[in-house]
Amino acid sequence: MNIGVIVFPGSNCDRDVRWATEACLGVPTSFLWHETTDLDGYDAIVIPGGFSYGDYLRCGAIARFAPVLNSLISFVDKGGKVLGICNGFQILTELGILQGALTRNKNLHFICDKANLSIASTKSFWMKNYKKLDSISLPIAHGEGRFQCSSDVLKKLQDDDSVALRYFDNPNGSIDDIAGITNKNGNVLGMMPHPERACDDVLGKIDGKSILSALLS
Repeated sequence: MNIGVIVFPGSNCDRDVRWATEACLGVPTSFLWHETTDLDGYDAIVIPGGFSYGDYLRCGAIARFAPVLNSLISFVDKGGKVLGICNGFQILTELGILQGALTRNKNLHFICDKANLSIASTKSFWMKNYKKLDSISLPIAHGEGRFQCSSDVLKKLQDDDSVALRYFDNPNGSIDDIAGITNKNGNVLGMMPHPERACDDVLGKIDGKSILSALLS
């Protein structure tokens, strides 16, 4: 088992993710510079949080053209596991792997807090350790976390049971209280909360460990 963590200029949660997967899950984890095109030998890929390319234009708009993401599309098409956290979620929507878009928070301010979440779907292996409507708490830290989409896309997400996580107390104005979604096949999860920051008792929470452990399934 080998996990790759993509690193862009401006990524700032890459080391957090590697610490969580190696120290908490015991899985060898490598950094993948954004210019690489070789994903052979990796069982799962994580796109971490941060400010890829300084978040110029809009979050993920420049990162989506990185060479590594051309290879990521093929990786996903072959059924590879991909987890996009915060900026990673934004990049996945810009890339078109996940539907919708992440926009400025409703109050136009950066939010750094904890969020109480509901498990909205257990269809995918990402939530295999939970029951539907289970409650968890994870940290959030974003300025552009407001998930938006058309009514048609929202209906499709709901019909496909692709809404993975919802906020109990919506902090950013996301439509349908959405905090995380999967693609139709369920091998890709994008989420704004940070599971890597809640996977050890020392951090005060371990609710994120079960989500990260799904990388091993």
